[in-house]
Amino acid sequence: MKNAVILVVDDDPKIRTLLRRCFEGEGSEVREAGDKAATLEALATGQIDLVTLDLDLGPDDGLDVARAIRQRSSVPIIMVTAKSDVIDRVVGLEIGADDYISKPFHLREVVARVKTILRRSHRPTQPAMALHEDPCWVFDDMVAIPAQMKLLDRNHELVELTSGEFTLLEVFLHRPKRVLSREQLMDLTGGQSYAPLDRTIDNQIARLRKKIERNPASPRLISTIRGIGYSFTCDVRGCDDQSLSNNAESALASSD
Repeated sequence: MKNAVILVVDDDPKIRTLLRRCFEGEGSEVREAGDKAATLEALATGQIDLVTLDLDLGPDDGLDVARAIRQRSSVPIIMVTAKSDVIDRVVGLEIGADDYISKPFHLREVVARVKTILRRSHRPTQPAMALHEDPCWVFDDMVAIPAQMKLLDRNHELVELTSGEFTLLEVFLHRPKRVLSREQLMDLTGGQSYAPLDRTIDNQIARLRKKIERNPASPRLISTIRGIGYSFTCDVRGCDDQSLSNNAESALASSD
């Protein structure tokens, strides 16, 4: 968390102060927002590494704020919700939030969740022209570059993935054609402990399918194994084709 810039969004000044002191104690820079307008202004005026977002923002709808953030940025979002807000948590994860924390929360849990999400999204990047030297993976005519947390689609266009979505994809790419339970997926992606009624993984799978499947309504890459979990059924290989690497380099260079 050291040197990370965290935006704390909450309409309660006491909660903002509590989280500010907590994050600053870990070496982070903290910015605050109490409503939708201030949140979007903070995102527009500076680099933000992570957002903690209270879904109960008084006159503003926290889910609407989450949608607005995701339309503008792939910055990681950790939702802060009441324990009874199961539907809001599910909707928030479907929108693109990376994780959630239930109130009342313990500061140690908050710090642990933030550190996990920041580790996902802050990986060392390499210059685009050095791509052929970096490990990358090809599946169903798509290219994933883990060191840069980037995915190129079948037309060599960048696909917008959240850190949580890319982490889930990477778990599958390292374990193709293996059946993975929801509990295993939760553990491998660094999420919270799995509970039988928890829909976090299912929602992340649904979001990822929309971005990588040729026909999300009839998924072929990520298969549901009823009663167990999921399996990545596609062949996966390394980027050993120089022409493919050159195309990927060009796509990444044009996006920077």
